[in-house]
Amino acid sequence: MGSFSIWHWLVVGILVMLLFGKGRFSDMMGDVAKGIKAFKKGMSEEDDTAKRVESQTPPPPPVIENSKTPDEQSR
Repeated sequence: MGSFSIWHWLVVGILVMLLFGKGRFSDMMGDVAKGIKAFKKGMSEEDDTAKRVESQTPPPPPVIENSKTPDEQSR
């Protein structure tokens, strides 16, 4: 009780094919695939941009610990 038999799924499949048609269904799947590819491309471009920004940032200058001022160092 409550489970669908093979005949129920067959009727549902036939109705879906009649409503959407074979060409429409394959077009929809192609559009879904294009969307997924575009999403992945966008994510990889975002990662590349972040890496380029990190590589363009110059490293901070080294910290020199010296108690003498520049005038005292020249003496």
